[in-house]
Amino acid sequence: MSSLSGEQAVAARRAGLETLSDVWTNAFGCIEKLTELNLRAVKSTLAENQAIASMALSIKDPQELFALHAKRAQAAMEEAQSYWRHVSNIMFNTQVELAASAETQFRQRQHDAQAFVDTVASNAPTGSEVAVSALQSAVTAAGEATGATIEASKKATGQAREIAESSVNAATSASNRATRQAVEQV
Repeated sequence: MSSLSGEQAVAARRAGLETLSDVWTNAFGCIEKLTELNLRAVKSTLAENQAIASMALSIKDPQELFALHAKRAQAAMEEAQSYWRHVSNIMFNTQVELAASAETQFRQRQHDAQAFVDTVASNAPTGSEVAVSALQSAVTAAGEATGATIEASKKATGQAREIAESSVNAATSASNRATRQAVEQV
């Protein structure tokens, strides 16, 4: 029995390291995606600013300068909204990946716990059926409760994403209307 416990301890440590590795891999993947997005945004902004500066220097009429500024304001608003949409997608996708990894790990731990209970049940002395049954019930109840929590979390994450997307869409629509009106007035 002691070698089985040692093997289980090693397996548990290995599983813990694998879980930690999955979390770090997902976290660094998220950081990498955000860094790439930021680099693209900075390069794009620098190129656009250089083009706008060249155009502004060639404009002779102040009215054209105001029109250029208003058009640039609208474009900048749209770019900012696009940027935050990308950030939101990266964050939500990372959250989904982490949740899937956690669920996979949970299912494996649940399987391991059930295997442990089965081992205890098969090696239990006569007369300990009540204790083994209580252990089995506790493992089953914990698994069901955690499974329900995982499902509720998935549902809440989906709802949060829908709310965030509709909020961004509403803000985008309102700001685009306001910017278009300002451009038309100029």
